[in-house]
Amino acid sequence: MADIGDDELSAPANPGSPLFGGHKAGRATDGRPSLFSHRSCFPVKPWTIDDDGPSTLPTLSLVRKVGAEFIGTFILVFASTAAAIIEHQSGGAVTLFGIAAASGLAAMIVILSTGHISGAHLNPSVTIAFATFKHFSWEQVLVYIAAQLSASLCAAFTLKAIFYPILGEGVTMPSGSVGAAFVMEFIIGFNLMFVTTAVATDTRAVGELAGIAVGATVIMNSLIAGRISGASMNPARTLGPAVAANNYKAIWVYFTAPILGALTGAGAYSAVKLPKDDGTPTAQISFRR
Repeated sequence: MADIGDDELSAPANPGSPLFGGHKAGRATDGRPSLFSHRSCFPVKPWTIDDDGPSTLPTLSLVRKVGAEFIGTFILVFASTAAAIIEHQSGGAVTLFGIAAASGLAAMIVILSTGHISGAHLNPSVTIAFATFKHFSWEQVLVYIAAQLSASLCAAFTLKAIFYPILGEGVTMPSGSVGAAFVMEFIIGFNLMFVTTAVATDTRAVGELAGIAVGATVIMNSLIAGRISGASMNPARTLGPAVAANNYKAIWVYFTAPILGALTGAGAYSAVKLPKDDGTPTAQISFRR
C-alpha cells in the first residue's frame, strides 16, 4: 500500500505501490533523534517499484507482490480458521478471545512482514476499496484477488487434511438470522477499512504502527461479531473453508456485506480526513523512543 509516514506526501504517488510502507527517517518525534535514524546496522530506505534496477521487467515486481499477497493471505486464513476448529475440537479451550487473538495477531504479523512488498491487503474488500478511492491500480486488482482467493483455498484444504473430518466449525456462517449477520459484517467491514485507510493513506497517522492498529481492529471485530456472523470481514476468509467443507450457507452475505462496508469505511475516512493545507501541524508524538 506507497510508503506512509512521509510528511511531504498525502497519498501514494504510485497507485500500484504498497500502502503499508516502512519508517521514514526524516520524521522527528519531539526534536530528539529517532532510534530509526541510526542506519549503521539496519539501513532503512523508502521502497520503490524500481528497487530491482531498471533492467528488471515490471512483471517480475508484480510477481513478487502477488507472491507476498498469496503467502500473507494463506497465513491469515490458516490461523483464523484453525483457531475456530481447535476451539470446537477442544471443547471450548481456545475461547472467543483466543479465536479473535489468533486472527488479529495473524493480520498484524503479515502486515509487518509483507506490507512493504505487496501492501498486505489480504482481503478482496480492501483491494477493491483502495482501487475505488485511487490508492491502488485497477490493473492489479484481478491478480491480487486471484492470489487471495487461491491462498484461501490452499489454506482450507491444508486444514482439511490436518483436521479431517472436523472442518465445518471453521466455516463462517450466521448463527442466527441472515439479516443480523449481514448488518454485522457490514459494520465490521466498515470498522476495518476506516482504520486501514487512516493508517495507510494519511500522513498524520502513525504509519509505522499500521500492523498493530489493523490487528487490534480485527480482534475487536472478532469479539463483537464472532458469535453472530463468524466475523469474516473478508470474502477470502469465507470462500476457502466453505468450499473445503462443502457448506455454502448464506455465503452471499460474506461476498457483499464486507465489500459494501469496506467501500463505506474508506469513503467515510476520505470525507473526514483533514486537508493537507488546513494549517494543522503534523503530529510530533510517536510511540517510538
